[in-house]
Amino acid sequence: MNAIEAQLCGSRVIIWSKEDAVRLYSSGFYGKPVNINKPKDPSEINTYLELSLLEANYLLERGKIIVKSGDRVLTKEELFELSKKSYRLFEELYLVYKDLREKGYVVRPALKFGADFAVYKYGPGIDHAPFIVHVISNSAEIDPIEIVRAGRLSHTVRKKFVLATLDEVQKKVLYFMFDWWKA
Repeated sequence: MNAIEAQLCGSRVIIWSKEDAVRLYSSGFYGKPVNINKPKDPSEINTYLELSLLEANYLLERGKIIVKSGDRVLTKEELFELSKKSYRLFEELYLVYKDLREKGYVVRPALKFGADFAVYKYGPGIDHAPFIVHVISNSAEIDPIEIVRAGRLSHTVRKKFVLATLDEVQKKVLYFMFDWWKA
C-alpha cells in the first residue's frame, strides 16, 4: 500500500480522500469515519477519516501515511514532539498503543469507559471489546478506591480492567488485569 496523505488539523490528523479513508480503515480499523458510528462494512464509509495523534504516529512510523502541516511534510520526530504537547502521558500511551497493535489487537479510545483504550480482538462493530486499558506512569501512586471504582465499572460493562505501565529497566509494557471474584 502506498503511503496515504494526511493533514494535521490541531490535535487530529485527517485523511481527506474518501478512497484512502476506506482503504486505511479497512486495513485495521484505524481512525473514525466522520458521522459514521462503527461501520461494519467499508462500503458504508463515504466521508473523510479522522485519526488520533496516537494512530497517526503509529501509521507514520510504519510508512502507511505521510502527515502534512500546511504544505510541509512532518518527520516522525516532529509529529511525536507535537503529540507530546497535546496528550497527558503521550509517550506511555503511545508505547502501550503500539504494543497492543503489534500483538494483533484493534485499539480504540475508551473515554466512555473511563479508561484510555478499548481493546478488541476483531474490531468495533464486529465484536465487543473484552478489555479496557488504563495507562499509568510507573511512578504513579494509585488510590485503591480508584481501582475499585474502575473494577466495578468494568464488571458492569462486562470487560476486563487492565492497568498498563512501562518497565523502565526492561523497556517493555507491563499489564495488570483485575477480575472480580467472590470469597
